[in-house]
Amino acid sequence: MSMLLGFAPFIVFALFDNLLGVVPALCAAAFISAVFFVRDWLSPKRTLKLLEVGTLLLFGGLALYAVAMHTAWSLLGVRLRVDAGLLIVVLVSMAIRQPFTLQYAREQVPPEVWKHPSFMKTNNVLTAVWAVAFGLMVLADVAMIYVPSIPLWVGVAVTVIAIAGAIRFTLWYPARVRARLQGQP
Repeated sequence: MSMLLGFAPFIVFALFDNLLGVVPALCAAAFISAVFFVRDWLSPKRTLKLLEVGTLLLFGGLALYAVAMHTAWSLLGVRLRVDAGLLIVVLVSMAIRQPFTLQYAREQVPPEVWKHPSFMKTNNVLTAVWAVAFGLMVLADVAMIYVPSIPLWVGVAVTVIAIAGAIRFTLWYPARVRARLQGQP
């Protein structure tokens, strides 16, 4: 569940962008990202996570740019930047062979489990599922920007379905792997 908490800045952004506007929503998400970053940096029992560092850089960078350049990004334009940035963070984690789920998983299982081949495979699969979810969100954003006749609810539905599917898979798949390793059907 701590991994899902890592997405809190994105939830804050999504909640605030319609209520307060794009720039305040980016600033609020950057603030939440900074809180998580400092919490993990100062805590002896926690480690800095790639997702949280990437989120801080993403929201902090977008917020600073928007404030400094006085940009008037559309909601869809910012959503595309946020979703694409998140997808890049996840893909980079895969490219460097440190799937972003790995850091969270290591906090939940004993070190002897880390060496098991299925542990790494499970994290690769989970991270790939999240990459697909974020990829679908980016595609929905692009479609809504370049095909204005697509209603906004379609993009919202794709986002909700993609995130809900990734969360459900994240909760189900590790338990399924454990059961299979223990010889249960």
